Amino acid sequence: MMQRNMTRTATRLAALALLLCAPPLAADARADEGMWTFDNPPTRQLAERYGFTPTPAWLERVRLASVRLAGGCSGSFVSPDGLVLTNHHCVHHCIEQLSTKQKDYVAQGFYAQTAADELRCPDVELNQLQAITDVTARIGQATRGQTGEAYATALKGAMTAIEKECATSADVRCDVVTLYHGGQYHLYRYRRFQDVRLVFAPELASAFFGGDPDNFMFPRYVLDAAFLRAYDGGKPAKMQHFFPWSPSGAAEGDLTFVTGHPGSTSRLYTMAELAYERDVLLTRRLMRFSELRGLLTEFSRRSPEHARIAKGLLFGIENAVKAYRGMHEALLDPALMQAKAKAEQALRQRVAADPKLAEHAGAWDAIAQAMAAQKALDHRYTFIERGAGFHSDLFRIARHLVRASDERTRPNTERLREYTDAQLPALEQRLFSTAPIHDELEIATLTFSLTKMREALGPDDPFVKQILGSRSPEQVAAAAVRGSKLKDVKLRRALYEGGAAAVAASKDPMIALARAADPEARRVRKQYETEVEAVLKKNREHVAQALFAIYGTDTYPDATFTLRLSYGKVAGWQEDGRTIAPFTRFAGAFERHTGADPFALPPSWLKARPNLDLTTPLNFVTTNDIIGGNSGSPVIDREARVVGLIFDGNIHSLGGDYGFDERLNRAVAVHSQAILHALDRIYGARRLLEELRPR
Repeated sequence: MMQRNMTRTATRLAALALLLCAPPLAADARADEGMWTFDNPPTRQLAERYGFTPTPAWLERVRLASVRLAGGCSGSFVSPDGLVLTNHHCVHHCIEQLSTKQKDYVAQGFYAQTAADELRCPDVELNQLQAITDVTARIGQATRGQTGEAYATALKGAMTAIEKECATSADVRCDVVTLYHGGQYHLYRYRRFQDVRLVFAPELASAFFGGDPDNFMFPRYVLDAAFLRAYDGGKPAKMQHFFPWSPSGAAEGDLTFVTGHPGSTSRLYTMAELAYERDVLLTRRLMRFSELRGLLTEFSRRSPEHARIAKGLLFGIENAVKAYRGMHEALLDPALMQAKAKAEQALRQRVAADPKLAEHAGAWDAIAQAMAAQKALDHRYTFIERGAGFHSDLFRIARHLVRASDERTRPNTERLREYTDAQLPALEQRLFSTAPIHDELEIATLTFSLTKMREALGPDDPFVKQILGSRSPEQVAAAAVRGSKLKDVKLRRALYEGGAAAVAASKDPMIALARAADPEARRVRKQYETEVEAVLKKNREHVAQALFAIYGTDTYPDATFTLRLSYGKVAGWQEDGRTIAPFTRFAGAFERHTGADPFALPPSWLKARPNLDLTTPLNFVTTNDIIGGNSGSPVIDREARVVGLIFDGNIHSLGGDYGFDERLNRAVAVHSQAILHALDRIYGARRLLEELRPR
């Protein structure tokens, strides 16, 4: 069933690709396509299609009510007291970190009866977008005439300097964002919240009812919702802008908006980049993640406690495998690739025919050469620098300590990007997190990753021999994990504050492993940045400038995990002669209940059944254009009221990295009334309900 649906997705995407011969990412007013930045909203498209024109005041209110979970999700403020709505799966890690063998909040759920009961998440950071500034000219001036390593150095220095000027305190986060693959550079200034507390989360059995079999499917019957609270100075943060709750929620045909942070798309990629994703990147990731899923599944079967500590990681890996498989299926369809090639050829011909665009003509060939270089470097860069060979929280901590001790002694503009002054508050929050670390899981994942690195690089590779010596991956992993004291946050802080001398003197085996790996990791990173990244960035700029010159700026950029606005409507779809209705209801969840995982509703739902209105809508779908990173995004109406909560896309959306087809792509959301009904009738969350009550 799953494979058949994905093949059908690729076929539909092939038909969609025929539309891509038009200007890349050009917004057709007849389609609900686009992930629009707030400084370039789809005003014309909304007016033509829906007769709605967002005012500057509406856009500002929506922007300031939206929030980013820095770990990779979205959310929204829904009360003046810093209450944040997001998905359960977006805070699963926090819930797991706060759980113990005696109190398993993942399985049992969590509700803070009083403000004092709200528990601080160890490493959740929230970002509220305050301002967007165009810094394209400044970046262009700094990099003009540069190529290769000189270009990479100039670009990094300019971005770091701009962020440093902007980040005036630890409460301010500043990121220079690359848009249109280098066509524009914008500075995003955020208000940062690092004191974030858990308020409510249902049981995993209801938040992920249907499990992996239902993932990326519809109909769905889940309550994938949770509430956090942002604190400022030890008190709930006061919010002037927040989304009130709609009295009725979404109805079929309603205009809907999704405001969130889509992670990344590849709709502007060249053929060489798409071929690399299809033939190398996705293929290798699928193989590695599938094997890791098998390892974690076996690990979870050892005991209930093993299952508890591995559940969050296993969930993420299963989700990734399904997503990567759908993306790969899309790129395997010949018609899609042929249509993409036709669009690229048409663009290149127009560039070649215009003498004013001559400087851009060689960009596609340069990108192809960079992809060849990336393929040659892929294994070393992925396993050594990107960490695929060292899958361990303790190793991640050790590497940060080793690198920070060196990087913080350098001028700010010369540091690795993740150690610049603007990035240090986020790094320090992760580094000093009180989240538990479990030895058995650490040994299992580190053993696996070291084994895969040896397979990829070969047992005779000098780096592999340096790391393993005469020991097996399991022996290296067990010795490093069991001998390490880095679970002690006070020790981490002492090493961090002690700087290079303290780290160099440390006898901790995980620190020693990170020290041993660092020289080669840095060498590979520099080679990648010079031979691949710098070439790609420089020549993607050329492609973007050619696109602007020919088609103008009436387009949206590929997703960059920055705040975007998408528009659509509540609508089902037609498939194989069937009509997929846009809503599911509570009754369907009980009909689907079998009593066996993953189709087992929790006891709280079964007990509350007589008190529920089973006709209440539970989940629904819209035509909004979303992608990974939009999880936790609010679905709002024309009046900027919450009508739903994004948590997934349907199976057809898995090709959304490469294009959008309004006929089939659907965003999947929890209905706003379902959240209120469950809080009231199942969980008795009176304090929370009172806070959400319209004011």
